[in-house]
Amino acid sequence: MFSLENKTVLVTGASKGIGAAIASALGAAGAHVVAHYGSDRTGAEQALADMPAARKHFVQADLRDLAATEAMWDDAQAWRGKIDVYVNNAAIMLWHGGFEADDATWDAVWEETLAVNVLAPARLIRRAVRHFLERRAGVLVTISSWAAQRGVTNPDTIAYAASKAAVRSMTQTVARAHARDGLLAYVVAPGVVRTQMSEAFAATQGGEDKITATLAMGEWVPPEDIGNLVAFLASGKARHLSGATLDVNGATYVR
Repeated sequence: MFSLENKTVLVTGASKGIGAAIASALGAAGAHVVAHYGSDRTGAEQALADMPAARKHFVQADLRDLAATEAMWDDAQAWRGKIDVYVNNAAIMLWHGGFEADDATWDAVWEETLAVNVLAPARLIRRAVRHFLERRAGVLVTISSWAAQRGVTNPDTIAYAASKAAVRSMTQTVARAHARDGLLAYVVAPGVVRTQMSEAFAATQGGEDKITATLAMGEWVPPEDIGNLVAFLASGKARHLSGATLDVNGATYVR
């Protein structure tokens, strides 16, 4: 058993999907949750609807804007004077940046994907590391993807796969560089999770039935599975898992 009582956790992209499930699981475990959203505050509020007002705080930022991203961290940290855990979750997947795209489209897709999925997380990871080093404690959990290891089946989303590999590497670097400084860092690599993003991706691959037929369990991963795992990692109870990539894909991809 574990409790996140008195821990303050920042979750980016908490409005829907995996992020909403993570925020909800953290709240259920007793954490004070800072829920970041881009434009969907209602979604973030719904994710934390069962939590008392005193244990939740909402912060807004367009992660394409690095100044807004930095200000969001400041707001999150100021709420309770500390952040114990940063969950690097927010990401976008754009569908029209494949090899056959024209140059302008290719460049635009890469620019936006890297801005939201890599550059903003890099800023926030840097802020987290500096803050954690001052406190000699802290936990970083990054939501990557099995695409970071396997690539993607639809090359139109190549930029997404590359971005997920980048944040995986950042997180592994934190784990290795600061293992003796009280910092713990984990990578969670989901497979096909029941989210709007995965449903949209399935539509590019011939539909949900075709995707489901490839899965060992014959079912998509519930977002709650990711949320529960992240809540456990946030507890710091698995110190020697630091640096690990935890695959959550129902035995479809075993390595």
